This record gives sequence, C-alpha cells and structure tokens, in this order.
Amino acid sequence: MIVCAGNNESFDFALPMGVGMVEMAMNLTRLCLFDKPEFLLFVGSAGSYGKEQIFNIVESKTAANIELAFLQNKAYTPLDNVVSTNTEAKKEIIVNSSNYISTDFELSQNFLKLGVGIENMEFFAVLKVAQEFSIPAGGVFCVTNFTNKDAHADFLANHEKAKALLHEHVTKRIKELTS
Repeated sequence: MIVCAGNNESFDFALPMGVGMVEMAMNLTRLCLFDKPEFLLFVGSAGSYGKEQIFNIVESKTAANIELAFLQNKAYTPLDNVVSTNTEAKKEIIVNSSNYISTDFELSQNFLKLGVGIENMEFFAVLKVAQEFSIPAGGVFCVTNFTNKDAHADFLANHEKAKALLHEHVTKRIKELTS
C-alpha cells in the first residue's frame, strides 16, 4: 500500500493519511487495524540539511524524531527516537521527522553529523506504526528545499515539480515490479 500526507501533497496512486506525525499516526493506525497492508510505502517531499540537492529522489527505511533543542543540548528524550525497517546492512539516509520545519541552516548542519540527511514531517510516524504492526515499510522523497531561512518559499516554488518527479519515479518503479 502506498500512502502520502494529503492536502496539497496527494498522488493518484497513494492514499492520503494526514499531515504531520499525529494525523499520520492516528489515520495509519486506524487503517492497519481494519485492513492491514502487506507493505507500506510513504511518498512525500523533504527538506535537505545540506548534502542532498533540490529535486534529488531519496529512498529510505530509517527515520528519526530529533528536535532542534536536542542539537543544542537543551532537551533530551527517554523515548527511542530512531526507527528502521532496514533489514540489510547497507547504510542509508536517515529521515528526520518533526511537526516543525527547520529554518536555521547552521544549526541543522548538526543533523548531518548524526547521519541524518533530510527531514519530512510524517515518516517517523509511518515507520513507528509499521513497526507496531510488523509491516515492512519504506519511503520515497523528493527534496524541495534546504533547511534555511528560505525553506518555506523554496518549498512553495519547488513543490509542484517535486510532486511530478515523485509521480514519475514511483509509477516507473511500480511498472518495473509488476512487469
């Protein structure tokens, strides 16, 4: 099953589940309780902490929930804040999720030191729900912006093209798998 956030980020091949971690977790949990999928694939946009370039397509099976205050040693969590469905030994980009978009490029550079490359609001919730229901899962993202002061303006300027690139990438992969 392919899912997405919804609102202005919908795809004809994906079921919208909600924007942010809370909506995604609630709606995806409800779906899994009543119609558990064999596999979950999340498709969405992402912001880059600096290494990934605008319009890059990134695939991942690992997500984190690390807030900016953690990077400043002003917060901690007793919760497990990294989840992965990656069963292979290969290293991949970790996707950070928060209900906030990072706009401090200097501070967000610290994510790269932790092996975290991009951010997407929903992916951590997707993987936590998948983990709870023992469902293999992953995500496909297109970078729309860097995590800097222009993050929102760049997201708006690049969002339509990013959605088109995601649509092209995912439909091509679906055709490859079903051929």
